[in-house]
Amino acid sequence: MSFISNFVRKEDPNVYQDKDSHMARVLGVKDILALGVGTIVSTSIFTLPGVVAAQHAGPAVALSFLAAAVVAGLVAFAYAEMSAAMPFAGSAYSWINVVFGEGFGWIAGWALLAEYFIAVAFVGSGLSANFRGLIEPLGITYPKALANPFGTDGGVIDITAVVVIVLVGLLLSRGVSTAARVQNILVTLKVLAVLTFIVVGATTIHASNYVPFIPAHHVSADGNQFGGWQGIYAGVSMIFLSYIGFDSVAANSAEAKDPQKTMPRGILGSLLIAVVLFVGVALVLVGMFKYSDYANNAEPVGWALRQSGHEIVATVVQGIAVVGMFTALIGMMLAGSRLIYSFGRDGMLPKWLGQLDKNNLPNHALIVLTVVAVIVGSLFPFAFLSQLISAGTLIAFMFVSLGIYRLRPREGKDIPDPAFKMPWYPVMPALAFLGALLVFWGLDIDAKLYALIWFIVGLFVYMAYGMRHSYLNKK
Repeated sequence: MSFISNFVRKEDPNVYQDKDSHMARVLGVKDILALGVGTIVSTSIFTLPGVVAAQHAGPAVALSFLAAAVVAGLVAFAYAEMSAAMPFAGSAYSWINVVFGEGFGWIAGWALLAEYFIAVAFVGSGLSANFRGLIEPLGITYPKALANPFGTDGGVIDITAVVVIVLVGLLLSRGVSTAARVQNILVTLKVLAVLTFIVVGATTIHASNYVPFIPAHHVSADGNQFGGWQGIYAGVSMIFLSYIGFDSVAANSAEAKDPQKTMPRGILGSLLIAVVLFVGVALVLVGMFKYSDYANNAEPVGWALRQSGHEIVATVVQGIAVVGMFTALIGMMLAGSRLIYSFGRDGMLPKWLGQLDKNNLPNHALIVLTVVAVIVGSLFPFAFLSQLISAGTLIAFMFVSLGIYRLRPREGKDIPDPAFKMPWYPVMPALAFLGALLVFWGLDIDAKLYALIWFIVGLFVYMAYGMRHSYLNKK
């Protein structure tokens, strides 16, 4: 077969249904909501509102969060229909494989793989930094060799990042239901911490800090777009990274009870809860102090509480925030391991990755994800790659949005007719695609360049291994 023929050959959805049938369906709506909220409402809710306000949008940072939420919401409707119609492990990779073909599915999956590898390492490193900041006032400090990644400020290995990633890997290896119980408790604590900040912070708001709500546009000394619609738009591209967690929810479709109802409710519900919390934090934060006070501030929420005389509340909120970061690790590692399992299931990567253990869990894939995340998160500085998470995920979002046009004619035929469908068809899928494209366009040139390099590597892997070992060859 030619390269083109291989690239566009489609998988039979019934094959995926059969291959994933051994995975236990144990996740209910509550569990899916907790996974979604836990992944979306992560480290960024305690940092990004202040950073974006100071660098780009001023008090209008709430509009940046709302604009990003509109785009994410449009795409989430597409994800909800896809996951209801095709509740397979691997989310966008498996769906695109069915509706567009193997090569397109690989591109979408390879894009998400970058998200999971880097995001797990990123959250592990962020948790480490916040934990060290929390215990420092107690007089406990790490030697630099164990506190920082290799080559960063005398660092050799970030030992805290290693420990937390391995601990979450061990938790997930015991099964989804066990992880879900832990996730539900931690997410509840984290939401309470966010609500505590909103309530306490609201008592110290000064209305003058909101004026002007949208500052006049100018280019700052460091080249950032600030104020006006340009500043709001620049903020959207930074903020969108916060909302991509609902993809990790969809990756667990094969383990959801009654996915026709559970997945749409979990995806859309978790995004709605996240939007309310993000906008609430943003509005309170810029009301407490002038937005410029948050410039170069790595912990704006804790700083604002302490400056307002709420030291005890600040400590409690930051302490819960550190514990709550485990929820993002659980969601990302759960989804990432299911994606790698899907690659092995289809022969696109070594078939060992697609094998289930004696408890019908994809723990081989989980081991690989844990090892890679430990290497990236504990040994290498990777802050410059953070936007690659957004770039890769946005490409997958565009594929899924357009995939609705190929899915809809097949529903009720070779693909089940789902109980949930994206409204305003055929207009909304186009709006979702254009919204994701607009956010992608707003990423900086480095993010697009790193994404291009990652996809070139992915195509090489596909041609050298995946295309030759794909199980579709047996047909």
